[in-house]
Amino acid sequence: MDLSTLSPAKGSVRTNKRLGRGYGSGNGQTAGRGHKGAKSRSGYSRKIGFEGGQMPLYRRLPKSGFKNMNRIEYNAINLDILEKLATEKGLTTINLQVLKENGLASKNDKVKILGRGELNSTVNVTAHAFSAKAKEAIEAKGGSAALVETKPQEK
Repeated sequence: MDLSTLSPAKGSVRTNKRLGRGYGSGNGQTAGRGHKGAKSRSGYSRKIGFEGGQMPLYRRLPKSGFKNMNRIEYNAINLDILEKLATEKGLTTINLQVLKENGLASKNDKVKILGRGELNSTVNVTAHAFSAKAKEAIEAKGGSAALVETKPQEK
């Protein structure tokens, strides 16, 4: 094999259509842009959502609600799920790694432990947040509820 014999695959390379190069080319005169109007001019770009002068949909519909940009989304895990996990796997420590391995949380999830269900085993739990009832129930059984250390956000 020689570098001088290499060529691109058949049909993979096409020459650009040369617009506005006279009548003989078949693409002369208006160069495929039709006649007159804004769309035929260079530099034209239609506004996003423009509907030909009709009141656009985003202006016809009323504004509603509020979206808090600073909201923190938690993946909620209840005490009954922790109990099931602790008894089936024989765990005394439940942290984010254990939750990820058992499919209860994914890599970037923030986990909050909630108080539904009963906890019968002594478990040390590490999560991003706890409800008051969950923390009380964990500590009542002799376990500990520790918060995950998070880096302070830069401003």
